[in-house]
Amino acid sequence: MSNRIIIDGVTVVTMNDNDDVHFDGSIVIEGDRIVASGDSQASSEYDRSGATVIDGSGMVALPGLVDLHYHTALGKGWSDHLPLWEYLQSCWYPLIRALDDDAAYWAAMSSYSESLKFGTTTVNDMYRLLPSLERAARDIGMRAVLCNDIAIDEENLDTLADTEEAYREIQKTDDGLVEVRVGLEWLPLASEELLRECRELANELGIGMHIHLSESISEVEICETMYGKRPTEVAYDTGVLGPDCIAAHCVWMTDSDIALLKETGTQVSHNPTSNAKLGNGVARLPEMLEAGLNVGLGHDAAECNNSRDMFQVMKWSSLIHRATRVDASLQQAPDVLRMATRNGASALGHNTGELSAGKLADVILIDINNQYFTPLMPESKEHLYSHLVFSAEGSCVDTSIVNGRIVRRSKEFLDVDEEEIRAKANEAFRGALNRMVVPDQYKYLSR
Repeated sequence: MSNRIIIDGVTVVTMNDNDDVHFDGSIVIEGDRIVASGDSQASSEYDRSGATVIDGSGMVALPGLVDLHYHTALGKGWSDHLPLWEYLQSCWYPLIRALDDDAAYWAAMSSYSESLKFGTTTVNDMYRLLPSLERAARDIGMRAVLCNDIAIDEENLDTLADTEEAYREIQKTDDGLVEVRVGLEWLPLASEELLRECRELANELGIGMHIHLSESISEVEICETMYGKRPTEVAYDTGVLGPDCIAAHCVWMTDSDIALLKETGTQVSHNPTSNAKLGNGVARLPEMLEAGLNVGLGHDAAECNNSRDMFQVMKWSSLIHRATRVDASLQQAPDVLRMATRNGASALGHNTGELSAGKLADVILIDINNQYFTPLMPESKEHLYSHLVFSAEGSCVDTSIVNGRIVRRSKEFLDVDEEEIRAKANEAFRGALNRMVVPDQYKYLSR
């Protein structure tokens, strides 16, 4: 069979520079690339013999969503009644210290399957045991950027050596589907020496960095005590910030902090649902955008959100700022959709996030024959954008294509068994709970 995919009769939301939307459009994919995207004539010259032809009538094609700050998560919804610091010490760290390869694999399979169901085709994932995550990503077909939870040795998490070993192992398969970055847990579990060494390794290997930055007021206070400076200042002084650095959260930012991110070209992941659930506050997104920062969207971890549905994240990325600023002009639907697609792809340096010829073929098809999109004025771009951001949910996603491979069609996975994934993930969670050791001073918090 040909490796050509032709999608006919679909509304194509390109997210290109002109913000083109083609009603009754078409897309042609060959190998891992989009070779044609436009109106109904765009596919007319391509041979259909042996090709996979998809009837896209009643559907919208979008670039696959990019989850810019992600944690594979085994204990979704567990001990989620706690503020961040207490939650990390009594649940998150003990649980990820109890991981083995099997648990990490099934945690990733569970996480990635949920994300793909909801239209996410790229995850920027900070977790542990990266070869197990790589195996899951390849088995299910997810585009994944992976990094460790690096911290000082006494925290018993990951080290620079773990990252370098994972890089040497994973980058051997150079197909662009899975890559490795240097992941720093956060500044309270670091030192200035470790921060500089993280940057040195990233530069040596030619890979980027992924960090938590100014997520909570407690992080700011801890950093001021430890370093005598705010988190952004520490990251700037140690060379961590830069165009290849994804800084997640950035909630407690001053004007000078934002200026440092702008000066260094640092990328930002805005995670409003996680920040709200953990009571960490509302990021100064309007000011970051006004400063010209590139901002994408992330869900964080399922423990901090209970859902990997990036449509919910998009909605919150507008509503929470309109509510707190009492300003309905903020974060209009087209801008939010761009954050979830093109901005996230740009932050990672990926040739995705846009449905144009030459781009990598990460495409999702959204079923609009449902109440979420009713009423819908024919060929109204504004009405369509509004429904995509403010009405749609992940359940509307019908088909997911990653790197030119159909991984899910008609709401069914083609290569993996969802029931097995759920059963194995539940089993892995119970096993990790039995192995996890909560420090004595935090046992009273554990569920």
